[in-house]
Amino acid sequence: VEPWMPEPVAGLSTQYDLSRAKVALLLAVIQGRPGAQHDVEALGRLCQTLGFETTLRMDPTAQAFQKELAQFREQLDTHSSPVSCALVALMAHGGPQGQLVGADGQEVQLEVLKQELSHCRALQDHPKIFLLQACRGGSRHRRQPPISTKYNYLPFFIPGNRDTGVGPTALPWYWRWLQAPPAIPSHADVLQIYADAKGYVAYRDEKGSDFIQTLVEVLQANPGRDLMELLTEVNRQICEHDVLGPDGDELRKACLEIRSSLRHRLCLQ
Repeated sequence: VEPWMPEPVAGLSTQYDLSRAKVALLLAVIQGRPGAQHDVEALGRLCQTLGFETTLRMDPTAQAFQKELAQFREQLDTHSSPVSCALVALMAHGGPQGQLVGADGQEVQLEVLKQELSHCRALQDHPKIFLLQACRGGSRHRRQPPISTKYNYLPFFIPGNRDTGVGPTALPWYWRWLQAPPAIPSHADVLQIYADAKGYVAYRDEKGSDFIQTLVEVLQANPGRDLMELLTEVNRQICEHDVLGPDGDELRKACLEIRSSLRHRLCLQ
């Protein structure tokens, strides 16, 4: 260390302390989404392995999505012991402007759901993880019958863009650091992981989605490593997949999108 540089501080100052309670909320629309049940089961097992207290709600309506997030925030603020980390997984059909579609076919804005945790007192200065498994993109709102093919897209909207890709690296790895207003410190320490990038389709078949299944496999194999490093590996594997969708014979690509305002290393175990 140079004489004018401070001594590096080892230990918890460079890594989030997750020694206290870890809490997860899984909200999944199964209705009309073949294979989604496998994602719920896999993600539930992962949360159990990582020591998360997990609440699962199946087929929530659009209104129930927001209600469950509000109740989750209240649960965290009144938790019997301090909370060190929260994980929220939202799995549903998606809308053209990033909305989620509830089991009732109605829409809810993702930003409204995320705001429910932005003022959570128990999570100030603690990591908040959002997993989103849903398509984004499309331009017109219309109903259409479910597609009875291997890969199913959202039945309430025209699907988002399809990425034909270029070789095994169809899309680059995206880093978007959120600029948090200093007056609201709880806006920091947020990690959002999306199953697509730039409004593209998020692929899912009868065995589950590429995103959730790959995420679970990678995290189970290395639960003690830094989460950002693990997500890079998840993204690498997903980008190397070639997917044959129901709209033609051309192979497609997918990619994660990460938005992070984490300030320390995050190891879930």
